[in-house]
Amino acid sequence: MNPLPNEWAIKHRADACAVTHRPFTPGEYFYTLLFHNADGYRREDLSEEAWRDRNENIRPFSFWKSRYEPLPPRPPEPLARENAEQLFRRLIASENPPANACYVLAAMLERKRVLKQVKTEQGANGRVLIYEHGATGDIFIVPDPQLRLDELESVQNEVAQLLHSAAQS
Repeated sequence: MNPLPNEWAIKHRADACAVTHRPFTPGEYFYTLLFHNADGYRREDLSEEAWRDRNENIRPFSFWKSRYEPLPPRPPEPLARENAEQLFRRLIASENPPANACYVLAAMLERKRVLKQVKTEQGANGRVLIYEHGATGDIFIVPDPQLRLDELESVQNEVAQLLHSAAQS
Protein backbone atom coordinates (compact mmCIF):
# COMPACT_ATOMS: atom_id res chain seq x y z
CA MET A 1 0.00 0.00 0.00
CA ASN A 2 1.37 3.40 -0.97
CA PRO A 3 0.68 6.05 1.68
CA LEU A 4 1.03 8.94 -0.78
CA PRO A 5 -0.52 7.87 -4.10
CA ASN A 6 -0.25 10.47 -6.86
CA GLU A 7 1.05 13.10 -4.42
CA TRP A 8 4.70 12.68 -5.33
CA ALA A 9 4.97 15.07 -8.26
CA ILE A 10 6.00 18.51 -7.07
CA LYS A 11 7.03 21.21 -9.49
CA HIS A 12 10.65 22.13 -10.08
CA ARG A 13 12.46 24.86 -8.21
CA ALA A 14 11.31 28.24 -9.49
CA ASP A 15 13.63 30.79 -11.06
CA ALA A 16 11.57 33.65 -9.60
CA CYS A 17 9.76 34.45 -6.35
CA ALA A 18 6.17 33.15 -6.24
CA VAL A 19 4.98 36.41 -4.62
CA THR A 20 7.03 39.23 -6.16
CA HIS A 21 7.78 37.41 -9.45
CA ARG A 22 11.30 38.87 -9.29
CA PRO A 23 13.89 36.46 -10.77
CA PHE A 24 16.32 35.00 -8.27
CA THR A 25 19.98 35.91 -8.74
CA PRO A 26 22.80 33.36 -8.49
CA GLY A 27 23.85 32.90 -4.86
CA GLU A 28 20.68 34.51 -3.46
CA TYR A 29 19.03 32.80 -0.52
CA PHE A 30 15.35 31.90 -0.83
CA TYR A 31 12.78 29.84 1.06
CA THR A 32 10.96 26.77 -0.22
CA LEU A 33 7.53 26.21 1.32
CA LEU A 34 5.71 22.92 0.92
CA PHE A 35 1.95 22.91 1.45
CA HIS A 36 -0.21 19.79 1.72
CA ASN A 37 -3.92 19.82 0.89
CA ALA A 38 -6.54 17.46 -0.50
CA ASP A 39 -5.00 17.66 -3.98
CA GLY A 40 -1.51 16.72 -2.79
CA TYR A 41 1.61 18.81 -2.29
CA ARG A 42 2.21 22.34 -3.60
CA ARG A 43 5.57 24.08 -3.68
CA GLU A 44 6.26 27.81 -3.42
CA ASP A 45 9.70 29.44 -3.60
CA LEU A 46 9.90 32.85 -1.89
CA SER A 47 12.57 35.53 -1.85
CA GLU A 48 13.82 36.57 1.57
CA GLU A 49 11.75 39.77 1.23
CA ALA A 50 8.55 37.80 0.50
CA TRP A 51 9.40 35.43 3.36
CA ARG A 52 9.62 38.36 5.82
CA ASP A 53 6.35 39.87 4.55
CA ARG A 54 4.32 36.63 4.45
CA ASN A 55 1.19 35.96 6.49
CA GLU A 56 2.54 33.88 9.37
CA ASN A 57 -0.94 32.45 10.04
CA ILE A 58 -0.65 30.40 6.85
CA ARG A 59 1.48 27.45 7.95
CA PRO A 60 3.27 25.25 5.40
CA PHE A 61 3.65 21.49 5.88
CA SER A 62 7.41 22.04 5.70
CA PHE A 63 9.86 24.81 4.74
CA TRP A 64 13.60 25.41 4.44
CA LYS A 65 16.13 27.95 3.24
CA SER A 66 18.29 27.29 0.16
CA ARG A 67 20.76 29.08 -2.03
CA TYR A 68 19.72 29.69 -5.64
CA GLU A 69 21.99 28.46 -8.39
CA PRO A 70 20.71 28.49 -11.98
CA LEU A 71 20.56 25.19 -13.79
CA PRO A 72 23.64 24.44 -15.89
CA PRO A 73 23.01 23.64 -19.53
CA ARG A 74 22.03 20.02 -19.89
CA PRO A 75 24.78 17.95 -21.53
CA PRO A 76 23.71 15.69 -24.40
CA GLU A 77 22.83 12.14 -23.42
CA PRO A 78 25.41 9.74 -24.89
CA LEU A 79 23.13 6.71 -24.35
CA ALA A 80 19.45 6.37 -23.58
CA ARG A 81 20.07 3.87 -20.78
CA GLU A 82 18.31 4.46 -17.53
CA ASN A 83 20.52 5.13 -14.51
CA ALA A 84 19.58 5.12 -10.81
CA GLU A 85 18.32 8.71 -10.90
CA GLN A 86 16.21 8.16 -14.00
CA LEU A 87 14.80 4.95 -12.52
CA PHE A 88 14.02 6.79 -9.26
CA ARG A 89 12.25 9.59 -11.15
CA ARG A 90 10.28 7.10 -13.27
CA LEU A 91 9.22 5.00 -10.27
CA ILE A 92 8.29 7.93 -8.06
CA ALA A 93 6.15 9.43 -10.85
CA SER A 94 4.36 6.14 -11.49
CA GLU A 95 0.78 5.58 -10.40
CA ASN A 96 1.73 3.15 -7.61
CA PRO A 97 5.39 3.74 -6.69
CA PRO A 98 7.10 0.83 -4.91
CA ALA A 99 7.86 2.45 -1.54
CA ASN A 100 10.77 0.16 -0.64
CA ALA A 101 12.56 0.59 -3.98
CA CYS A 102 12.01 4.37 -3.97
CA TYR A 103 13.40 4.58 -0.43
CA VAL A 104 16.54 2.58 -1.31
CA LEU A 105 17.10 4.54 -4.55
CA ALA A 106 16.73 7.82 -2.65
CA ALA A 107 19.34 6.61 -0.14
CA MET A 108 21.68 5.63 -3.01
CA LEU A 109 21.26 9.03 -4.64
CA GLU A 110 21.82 10.75 -1.30
CA ARG A 111 25.13 8.89 -0.89
CA LYS A 112 26.13 10.01 -4.40
CA ARG A 113 25.26 13.58 -3.36
CA VAL A 114 22.60 13.82 -6.08
CA LEU A 115 19.79 14.19 -3.53
CA LYS A 116 19.94 15.98 -0.21
CA GLN A 117 17.52 15.18 2.58
CA VAL A 118 16.25 18.57 3.69
CA LYS A 119 13.55 17.56 6.16
CA THR A 120 11.84 14.67 7.89
CA GLU A 121 8.18 15.15 8.67
CA GLN A 122 5.50 13.09 10.34
CA GLY A 123 2.66 12.68 7.84
CA ALA A 124 -0.78 11.25 8.38
CA ASN A 125 0.45 7.81 7.25
CA GLY A 126 3.84 7.83 8.96
CA ARG A 127 7.22 9.43 8.55
CA VAL A 128 8.12 11.00 5.20
CA LEU A 129 11.54 12.10 4.01
CA ILE A 130 11.79 15.23 1.89
CA TYR A 131 14.65 15.29 -0.60
CA GLU A 132 15.88 18.09 -2.83
CA HIS A 133 17.85 17.44 -6.01
CA GLY A 134 21.10 19.37 -5.69
CA ALA A 135 21.35 20.47 -9.31
CA THR A 136 17.72 21.06 -10.26
CA GLY A 137 16.06 21.85 -6.93
CA ASP A 138 13.34 19.27 -7.63
CA ILE A 139 11.59 18.04 -4.48
CA PHE A 140 10.78 14.40 -3.78
CA ILE A 141 8.57 13.09 -0.97
CA VAL A 142 9.62 9.57 0.00
CA PRO A 143 7.70 7.65 2.65
CA ASP A 144 9.89 5.80 5.13
CA PRO A 145 8.81 2.15 4.77
CA GLN A 146 10.43 1.31 8.13
CA LEU A 147 12.50 -1.50 6.60
CA ARG A 148 13.88 -4.11 8.96
CA LEU A 149 17.42 -5.39 8.59
CA ASP A 150 16.16 -8.79 7.45
CA GLU A 151 14.30 -7.07 4.55
CA LEU A 152 17.22 -5.05 3.20
CA GLU A 153 18.80 -7.77 1.09
CA SER A 154 15.59 -8.56 -0.79
CA VAL A 155 14.91 -4.84 -1.42
CA GLN A 156 18.50 -4.31 -2.61
CA ASN A 157 18.08 -7.27 -4.96
CA GLU A 158 14.79 -5.79 -6.22
CA VAL A 159 16.48 -2.45 -6.95
CA ALA A 160 19.46 -4.16 -8.61
CA GLN A 161 17.05 -6.12 -10.83
CA LEU A 162 15.15 -2.94 -11.73
CA LEU A 163 18.42 -1.19 -12.65
CA HIS A 164 19.59 -4.20 -14.64
CA SER A 165 16.28 -4.44 -16.51
CA ALA A 166 16.36 -0.71 -17.26
CA ALA A 167 19.92 -0.93 -18.60
CA GLN A 168 18.92 -3.75 -20.97
CA SER A 169 16.07 -1.78 -22.55
